[in-house]
Amino acid sequence: MRDATFDEDRSQVRTGVLPRIMASLRNTAISILRLTGRSNIAAATRHHSRNPERAITCALTW
Repeated sequence: MRDATFDEDRSQVRTGVLPRIMASLRNTAISILRLTGRSNIAAATRHHSRNPERAITCALTW
């Protein structure tokens, strides 16, 4: 799922601990979206990328 939604294969982050940190951040984003009832993670990501403030507001009200 992370590769399809977040296009991990094209990531330029390849050295040190950064790949693990990015994977953890992506997993956290997926978990938060699932906890808020979203089943289509790709659609939810597109929805919130158009208005990032909305994602923060949704997270705060959860």
